[in-house]
Amino acid sequence: MSQVLVVRPGSTALDEQERIKGSLDIPLSELGKEQVLKAIDEIAKFPVVAVYCGPCESAVATAKLLAERLKCKQKICDCFRNLDHGLWQGKCIEEIKRQQPKLYRQVQDNPGLFSPPGGETFADATHRVARQLEKLQKKHQEQTIAVVIPEPLATLVATMLKSTQIDDVWKSECDRGSWELIEPSRDAMETIKLFA
Repeated sequence: MSQVLVVRPGSTALDEQERIKGSLDIPLSELGKEQVLKAIDEIAKFPVVAVYCGPCESAVATAKLLAERLKCKQKICDCFRNLDHGLWQGKCIEEIKRQQPKLYRQVQDNPGLFSPPGGETFADATHRVARQLEKLQKKHQEQTIAVVIPEPLATLVATMLKSTQIDDVWKSECDRGSWELIEPSRDAMETIKLFA
């Protein structure tokens, strides 16, 4: 079983304004670049053999810096694109909470089935991500890989690898250059195979 470093890109201007980024393509902010450099210093001690990332600008920039420092390959995977939040993209989280309290609460109560107006469900995202995670586990058995994925998709991936549930979708909405090392259990990989 490979170890997976789930790395969130550094923040963007939208993250710093607590706006929903979704699938919008936004570059790293200055603070985001600082966050990435700090995270890379911490991650550099792990024997990472490859870095995979989503196609958005902040994830690609974060992955490029990480791969350069670790002297390994970087690959962009479209299936790691962030959750499409439809008409909510670019809006402030507080604005949605205030203007659409019922929908805001539905996201908290049942994130797997909810879809923002014109957006994608967590369930749909789970299926596309599960297929890629299964491939990466087969390709990198007993190795350490990094996946650079924006929020909230990063939290979705982390919960899949740990066989846990998403606690608070809204807390996981903004990127901050954080990371976590996960060693998926056999149970987690079996569940991922079911979704793939």
